[in-house]
Amino acid sequence: MIVGTVKETFPDERRVAITPHVVPALIKAGCEVLVESGAGDESGFPDAAYTEKQAKIAGSRGEVFRSADAVLQVRGYGANPERGRADLEHLRRGQVLISTFEPLTSTEAVRDTAARGVTLFALELVPRISRAQSMDVLSSMATISGYKAVLLAANELIKMFPMMMTAAGTITPARVFVIGAGVAGLQAIASSKRLGARVEAYDVRPAVKEQVESLGAKFVEMELDARQAEGQGGYAKAMGEEFLKRQRELMTRVLAESDVVITTAAIPGKKAPLLITGEMVKAMQPGSIIVDLPAEHGGNCELSRPGETVVEHGVTILGPVNLASTIPFHASQMFAKNITTLLMLMIKDGELHLDMEDEVIRETVVAHEGQIGNPRVREALGLAEATT
Repeated sequence: MIVGTVKETFPDERRVAITPHVVPALIKAGCEVLVESGAGDESGFPDAAYTEKQAKIAGSRGEVFRSADAVLQVRGYGANPERGRADLEHLRRGQVLISTFEPLTSTEAVRDTAARGVTLFALELVPRISRAQSMDVLSSMATISGYKAVLLAANELIKMFPMMMTAAGTITPARVFVIGAGVAGLQAIASSKRLGARVEAYDVRPAVKEQVESLGAKFVEMELDARQAEGQGGYAKAMGEEFLKRQRELMTRVLAESDVVITTAAIPGKKAPLLITGEMVKAMQPGSIIVDLPAEHGGNCELSRPGETVVEHGVTILGPVNLASTIPFHASQMFAKNITTLLMLMIKDGELHLDMEDEVIRETVVAHEGQIGNPRVREALGLAEATT
């Protein structure tokens, strides 16, 4: 069995799906590893690092697709709509493709890829169960995004984060407010605390209070009925507009007292909930910073724009996109470990075996033998429930 990876074509994407660190495990499992020349350069993994681990270097992208039984990518066509379509012509029936794909929103890409007869796995669909934690790329990349969001805020803020005792007097610590205590939010809390800030956090799910406090932050209590706020897999669930309106009212006071606000609230397959309106930004202190992590999915702040820095009412609003790619060495290392762990679940004696009784495989596969079988994806595409 040949496992291959190619150079990413999404703009400014610097990660690679296979790093030299995972090559020995794949070879031990009976696979050959084929890497497009230069695929790892921007992540800090030159071709020589792969050949040292006994991987083979392909001279072209087409060679990888022609030769590989399984192709691993950071961004498949669905997550790379402008340039990813060019890979369709390389795909062949029976080939396995594993990548992030945004399958719940990229309807055309899902249909076109399924029509090529490939077996498509979307990493966003890996179930959030204990056994699959080592395959969860969303959590891995969210860890990096939460960390980097704090660095961006610290770089832009007109104050220092930590309290300091100096000959010129005492410098009070910056106040950081993190909205959303998922993986990215918890990492933003931890990183802000490491820099010495005073940190508060809020999440619609009351169950995460203990996690927030374990990191040394104060959990902001709001008088809201959030008993139904947690959905499948521990993700926050979309709430009604009346709930969000009340939430925004209660949040305004905390925002006005904060130097940095980092928003992380996202709903899989849906537009990010609007949590900070323009009027709420107006109430913040001049010089404050908002880092809107879900900016590319609609944003939690009404004024943020994906990939841009906006200044409104004296508040700087950052809308970073693809933050994990800005730390490509460790992002690739984590991504590669996740994606190859999923692949290894399907490899027996050097050959691929799809056990649809396995929850991880069944939930992650989008299409097989030309058919879209995943119930969540079928629902998103408006297709009838699949018959067995």
